[in-house]
Amino acid sequence: MPQRPQAAKPASASRKTLEQTEHDARMALANRLFFRLYQCANMLHKTGSRAVEAEGLTTQQWAVLGAISRPAAERGLGINELARYLMVSRQNLSGVVARMERAGHLRCEADPQDRRSRLVRLTPSGRELWQQQALPKIHGYYEQVLQGFSINDSAHALHYLLKILDNMKRIDTPGNEGDDGGAGEDDAAVQGASRRSARAPRTSPTR
Repeated sequence: MPQRPQAAKPASASRKTLEQTEHDARMALANRLFFRLYQCANMLHKTGSRAVEAEGLTTQQWAVLGAISRPAAERGLGINELARYLMVSRQNLSGVVARMERAGHLRCEADPQDRRSRLVRLTPSGRELWQQQALPKIHGYYEQVLQGFSINDSAHALHYLLKILDNMKRIDTPGNEGDDGGAGEDDAAVQGASRRSARAPRTSPTR
């Protein structure tokens, strides 16, 4: 017996089905992306700490030394300022800084412009530790982790990570236009890398 033909679905129903399919695909990709970011953060802590453990450093201490050693932080950074830059809590950071101060890597001094505030600065031995011992190990670690990445690959990865970070900051503190956590420096690095890549001679890919 011939079957009665089914009525065509309304166009609005088809659009909703398509939108749901696209949404599901987007969420599946997002789940993979954020899980990989989570794994990368854990592996950075694990393998990064291993890279500098001979210097008695952890990834948290590595981040503090890197932040304070920047030319922009030459006068020192207050604890709150440093916490905003690293995007960590003041409570957690205070413990890390205290341990590094006891180890002789950092010193806390009164801010000449505001005696009520204290600035965190590198000691001479802390600067030597960072520049002469830690940085060569860190650069070697970067080379291993970014094996197979071109300058352009790294610039693109940084660009998209900055977009994710910017959205996360809006969720964390809506409307807050405070410290950009070095994003301005990163933007300049991406632009510089893009210019260098554009000037580089083109080579045929190897098989």
